[in-house]
Amino acid sequence: MLTEINFDGIVGPSHNYAGLSLGNLASAKNAGKIARPRAAALQGLAKMRANLDRGLAQGFFLPQRRPDEDWLRQLGTDMASASAPLRANALSASSMWAANAATVSPGPDTADGRCHLTVANLVTMPHRSHEWRETLAQLQIAFADEAHFAVHAPVPAPFGDEGAANHMRLCASHDRPGIEVFVYGESGGPFPARQHREASAAIARLHGLSLERTVLALQSEAAIAAGAFHNDVVAVANERVLFTHEQAFADRDGLYAELRDKLPEIEIVEVPASAVSLADAITSYLFNAQLVTLPSGEMALVLPGEARETPAVWQWLEAHVAGNGPIRHLFVHDLRESMANGGGPACLRLRVVADPATVDPRFIATPENLTAIEALVGRHWPEQLAVEDLSSPALWEELVAARSALCAELGLQELDRDGF
Repeated sequence: MLTEINFDGIVGPSHNYAGLSLGNLASAKNAGKIARPRAAALQGLAKMRANLDRGLAQGFFLPQRRPDEDWLRQLGTDMASASAPLRANALSASSMWAANAATVSPGPDTADGRCHLTVANLVTMPHRSHEWRETLAQLQIAFADEAHFAVHAPVPAPFGDEGAANHMRLCASHDRPGIEVFVYGESGGPFPARQHREASAAIARLHGLSLERTVLALQSEAAIAAGAFHNDVVAVANERVLFTHEQAFADRDGLYAELRDKLPEIEIVEVPASAVSLADAITSYLFNAQLVTLPSGEMALVLPGEARETPAVWQWLEAHVAGNGPIRHLFVHDLRESMANGGGPACLRLRVVADPATVDPRFIATPENLTAIEALVGRHWPEQLAVEDLSSPALWEELVAARSALCAELGLQELDRDGF
């Protein structure tokens, strides 16, 4: 049976605050601070376990091998010789944000009835530009059943693609045909627009989507300039509900009219700027919550603690739940380590509508394997990591050993070889 599975990225042992992401305000603000990789991974795993307990299907992806020596070799260097900035880029744990792993179109939307996944190229930021090879390797294993899945290589450069963080799907229910909304940028003031229109259009073609059920929407320049480096910082969709900030889109009225025409049952829940400013929305990651449908059929938001700590945001949320809006429950989680690098609950997960029985079970979360992963993280993940530590050869060896132990624990030794 088709259901939505949230695949979260397990936070890797090299999680640090090197401040590599231009346009990501949290990343810049916390650059140089002490990171806690062990706590970061455990916080993410706790969210996964809570969603399992809520009756939601849950999967995960593994952290990538760090340092990425293959990438450095392509640049004619190695960890011992590389500059400090190149070392930091080679050690980034940013693949934890699985929303940037790929764009996903479920079978009910595609011409051949299979679920299509296109790996994001992430070419805009150096520290993310080398993730795609291992992401592709993991997706090809997890979704190897070619009767149900088609996994595509990235759209070629220079057309930037940042994955599901700039893609939304609206539908009557997850197993019904949907409207796929691709959000792209053109200008972000001082910050780059990371999603190119040509990349979004190419993915729609590769996935065999109907033009009548595909929407290309321009993100507002104001949103990007305010720090919404991905659309999922200012908007999120689930089934018939679009939850969005008033200033998320360049042509708000035109987009809403098109969506209502294509999906008459849509409910657009717009948060006005007069109630929650763009600054508060981005600081709190209100829209980077997971908007999910519980087994009861009611919708819930899985929020970071920062949303509750931002008075205007929490006031709006409580008023909405107290009224007759479609969002009925608020679940708050401590994700401070990820949030300090600019990644909220929705950043950490990739949504895939599929029958769980068609997915490689090694990527499906259970209470038992989450317990095993938690124990392994407690043994192998560093408790603290400073930017200065990134130059330590002993640390590099520990990071490789930690990931190898995780691959062995999950029976995914094929990912633990040179190149991965």
